[in-house]
Amino acid sequence: MLTATYILVSLSVEQASIRMSLLAFQKYMQMQLRQQSRLSLAQLQYTGDWLNRLYQGGYWRKVEMYLIPAIRQATPHADGLLNELNGLNHAALESINVVQQRAGAALDSSEQQAEQLCAAIDTFCAALLQRLEKEERELFALARKVIVGEAWFAIAYQFLAHDARAQEARRGKAQVLPFVLPVPLPAPGTPADAADTTGSAGTAATDALPGVPQPLRAQA
Repeated sequence: MLTATYILVSLSVEQASIRMSLLAFQKYMQMQLRQQSRLSLAQLQYTGDWLNRLYQGGYWRKVEMYLIPAIRQATPHADGLLNELNGLNHAALESINVVQQRAGAALDSSEQQAEQLCAAIDTFCAALLQRLEKEERELFALARKVIVGEAWFAIAYQFLAHDARAQEARRGKAQVLPFVLPVPLPAPGTPADAADTTGSAGTAATDALPGVPQPLRAQA
């Protein structure tokens, strides 16, 4: 069915984007950690925050929000695979806990700090990358078998609504330039002194208005 193909291709694109984010983060942290033998508290907190962001972002994927609930509703026999996927999530979460525990404890001068942190990041990324692969290879195949016609149309509608909300959110974060009142021009034949006075009056009128909000900064 074309609708099912559209949905699964859309999910594959989402998977590819997440995979690139994980690999880019892993590569960046490895390059940084190779140059250090002792880590600061700020570095540990930074790493823990980023790992947590990547982990929490997984719950807002379309796979989690729409496809998995549809599979649960379509068949009672998907628990084994879904439990395996949850197990990979727990493995990634344990890596975050390791980093956060080290950030909350007193830092020592061990040269193994960077190596341990790098190992935790590798474990985190490996678990989530394995989950992505298992979803594409097994979960998508299961979805094709158990989800029937009208359910695919319902998922497609959810996807369209999801994309519309995301686009609206991006618009809300777009940069907004402040409105600035123009300085009034002097009337023809007005002496220079009068023009200065008029300009001052215009400035005073502008100052009397409520403050113009600062422009919103665009956010990624």
